[in-house]
Order: sequence, then structure tokens, then C-alpha cells
Amino acid sequence: MATDARADDGGSVFARPLNWLETQSEEVYAYVLLAPAFLLLAVVAFYPLIATFRFSLLANSLSGAEPFGEFIGLGNYVDLLTGETPFTQQFISVTLADGFPFVEFGAPFLQQALLATLAFAIASVVFETVIGFGQALVIDQDFYGRRWVRVAIIIPWAIPIVIQGMIFFLIFNPTIGWGTEFMRWLGVFGDNPLSSSTDSFFIVLVADIWKTTAFMALLILAGLQSIDRGLYDVAKVSGASPWQRFKYITLPLVAPALLVAMLFRTLDAMRIYGLIDATAGCETVPSLTCLVIIALQESRRWATASAVAFLTAIVISAFVVAYLVALRRSSGGVA
Repeated sequence: MATDARADDGGSVFARPLNWLETQSEEVYAYVLLAPAFLLLAVVAFYPLIATFRFSLLANSLSGAEPFGEFIGLGNYVDLLTGETPFTQQFISVTLADGFPFVEFGAPFLQQALLATLAFAIASVVFETVIGFGQALVIDQDFYGRRWVRVAIIIPWAIPIVIQGMIFFLIFNPTIGWGTEFMRWLGVFGDNPLSSSTDSFFIVLVADIWKTTAFMALLILAGLQSIDRGLYDVAKVSGASPWQRFKYITLPLVAPALLVAMLFRTLDAMRIYGLIDATAGCETVPSLTCLVIIALQESRRWATASAVAFLTAIVISAFVVAYLVALRRSSGGVA
């Protein structure tokens, strides 16, 4: 009897929450199911972000009284934004000396890195979206050899970033690469493009587009294949042209998948480091992540690196919010 009573008590412990869930709305039920994921996200993502902000408020130099550095408030942020941080002055004289687009030579290195990163993110996402959309439209059709075309598109995406960077480094190496001679013949590059900020930016941009367009194509293809084909049949019967079918059926229905793909690519582009380091180096093509690495490894300014990392997180968060707002609007306020 005692055993049966304990079994009933144990069953009621699980039954009560389940009964409570059954009385809740679908929205509350969804949030309850997502609660473990939110908790894991808070531990994995938000705690390091908070710790990074805390470290950014401390001094770079350590003392016996302050094992984690003396508290200086927003001093690191002020130094970064005004260009007063010593390590930023160290690199102003060697970066962007050839008139890098959108960046004034002699500006604080944070400004250089921010504008270079934004320019790279915008250009890469735009080109990858347009080219990836075209590839997705092609491989969404039924034709002989479509499977092999899909494999050919995916191959660049499968190449590791370091190997990809070395490929383009060798192609545009002024002594052994064929790309430099060809671009010089076109009048686009100088004698050593890997030492030029503008030329190196173009090389890194092309390398990223070559590799990551397949990622955009696959995500957009998933959105295309979720569209009901009967809509196209109805549109054809109604006399709609191919452009009208694309404008009023394909584009609106694939917009959510397109925005998600652009969001993922923007986040990756804003955090670019490996491709730059393997191709031209951070001193030639700076980025926000490069600035963090330079501050931490070469200058041993861990508090400054934390400040740059936190500023980078703020910029990325702004992009995330913008995409989520656009995604909500494209989904009719449901997302």
C-alpha cells in the first residue's frame, strides 16, 4: 500500500505541471518548451558578454592590489573612440596608406576597422545574395545533370577558410601568382596587391563571395522549394508573365528564407578574421575582429580588446534587430 501511495505521489508531481500546460495558450506552451534553450543561451552567450563588458571597464595594467586591473569606467571606450589608445597609434602609420575607400587615412584605428568591416559586410552580403538567388533559381528547375550542378556549387563552401585564404594568396602573390599579372594588365591592381589595402580588400571580398555564395543559394533554395507549385500554374493560366510570377509569387514567399540567409551571412561577415589573416593580414585589411586579436596578442591590452569585442557585439546586435524587424514585416507580423 505504501508503495502504491508513493507511486501516486510521484505521478502527481509530473501530472500537475502537464495539466497546467494543457490549460495554457499555444504561445505560453511554446515558451515553456523553449525555456531550456533560453537558459542554455544565457549561460553560453550572455554571461561571456557580461564578463567582457566588465573586463572592458578595467585598466590594462595589473597590480597586486587589483588582480583583474584597476576600475577605470569607460576610459577604454573613450580612448578607442578618440584614437588615444597607444596601440591604435602604432598601426595608423602602416594601415590604409593607399586611400582605402570610405576611410580617411590617419583616423583612429577603431574607425578604420569599423568602416572597413561595414563595407565588407554590405558588399559581400549584397553580391552573395544576388548571385546565390540566381543559382537557387537555376537549380530549383528540373533539368538533366541538376545533381552535378548542385555539387559543383557546394564545393567552394566545403573548402576550409585557411586553405581558401592560401589559394587566393598564391593566386595574387606578385612573384608566383597569375592573378596579379592579369589584374595589372587590366589596370586594376598595382605591383603588389597584397600590400595594398584597396587591392587586398577586393581580393578578400572576391574570395568570400566565391566561397559563401553556395551557403546563400542553399538557404534560398529551401525557401523556393517550400512554395506551392500550384500557384505558378494558376498564374500561367491567368496570363502572368515570368517577371510577374517572380515579383508577385516567388519574391514575397521566399522573403522570410531570404532574410534569414542574409542575417546569417551578415553575422559571419561582421566577424571576419580567418580569411583576412590567411590572405593579406590584419594590418593591410583591418576588421573589428582583427582589432581584438591585435590588442590581445600583439599589444597585451586585454581590457582594450574586451572593449572592442563589446562594441562589435553592439554593432552586430543592431544588425540582428534590423533583420528581425524586416523578417516580422515580411511574415505579416507573425514572426
